Amino acid sequence: MVDLSTTKSVHFIGIGGIGMSALARMLLGRQWQKKVSGSDLALSPITEELQKLGAKIFDGNRAGNIPEDTELVVYSAAVAEDNPELLEAKRRGVPTMTYPKLLGLVSRDYYTIAISGTHGKTTTTGMVATLLIETGKEPTVVIGSLLKSSKTGESSNFIAGMGKYFVAEACEYKRSFLELAPTILAITNIDNDHLDYYKGIADIQSAFHELAAKVPENGFVVANVKDPLMRPVLEGITAKVIDYAKYVPMPPLELQVTGFHNQLNAAVALAVADILNISKVEAVEALKKFPGTWRRFEYKGKTLNGALVYDDYGHHPTEIKATLKAARELFPKQKIIVAFQPHLYSRTKLLLDDFAHSFTDADEVLVAPIYAAREPNDPSVSSEMLAQEIAKTGKKTVSSPSFEAVESLMAKLSAGDIFITMGAGDIFKVGENLLK
Repeated sequence: MVDLSTTKSVHFIGIGGIGMSALARMLLGRQWQKKVSGSDLALSPITEELQKLGAKIFDGNRAGNIPEDTELVVYSAAVAEDNPELLEAKRRGVPTMTYPKLLGLVSRDYYTIAISGTHGKTTTTGMVATLLIETGKEPTVVIGSLLKSSKTGESSNFIAGMGKYFVAEACEYKRSFLELAPTILAITNIDNDHLDYYKGIADIQSAFHELAAKVPENGFVVANVKDPLMRPVLEGITAKVIDYAKYVPMPPLELQVTGFHNQLNAAVALAVADILNISKVEAVEALKKFPGTWRRFEYKGKTLNGALVYDDYGHHPTEIKATLKAARELFPKQKIIVAFQPHLYSRTKLLLDDFAHSFTDADEVLVAPIYAAREPNDPSVSSEMLAQEIAKTGKKTVSSPSFEAVESLMAKLSAGDIFITMGAGDIFKVGENLLK
């Protein structure tokens, strides 16, 4: 077992990842004061910021990247077993640890509030974090996005707090959230996702049930108890169950983020506030200051032609529907054009029909090539196939062979048009290029 208190030098493989970089920032901070190094296949503003904070960053993966004095190597779920740095660490006998295990380790001495769920967990984590910050609780926060401070305007995926609360976004992929030991567990919802790992909805439910069962008897599980998908998750647990549906604000709160799905996220945050004896008045005022997070229906700017550009991380049919419904409510008469980049061959293939029927509130859809991420090429599914299925629903759809092709088509945007880049890959670069 690694004793993090005596470990002086930590190396991160995949340090540019949103979760990995948050923990790297944490270990660089005042409380831990570790020597941090790391590598990534693509350098970014996130790795540049880590460099400014004192981390040594390497471009690409090579055995020689691991400093001689390294005492712990941390790696993300995206790192393959034959990664040269991971192999080198094992050859040297340097202890290795996954990102989820390190997250569980650093949160151990806190009162942990874990925000989980298939959809909405990033925004809800941001809401709970903002609520606790605004009410003076000084939480430590690890979030899978960039949260803008309502006070300083700076954005970060890690907030160092001096209080007792640790707010963590809890990801279900490969059951990684089971490394956490929360006193409060929020489950926003459950849906079919990560089907490259899970066998189906029952398997997903079993993972959430296992996490809920870890919450102690004096702890709390916040969930929508009337959701039939939640029943097997909550069955037999000892923690007190809090129904967040009772906290859905009526009339809706005047939030800076739009859509009914965000009112539901706010309900989860209000339930957490109630558990922590934060008054509803204080909680509501705090939530009104929540500015949203990076890549969650984020306004990017206006083109020279006067079109408005937004970006969203939505990569699952449920998320796409919710975001586009919110966009249509916000822009009832404008033309909405979506450039969608499917994420993973497996997800696109297994949910193809659901994806095809997800763009009801868009006027036009451009489908970019599939972002493979951790997966090898699968010739049995393609962005062209998805575009054909979307077109069958009566939607004007184009399959674009490259980002350049998308940008070329979007050069004709008119004043008042709404252009949304959508997906968990790097499609956001298209919108950014249009604004240059």
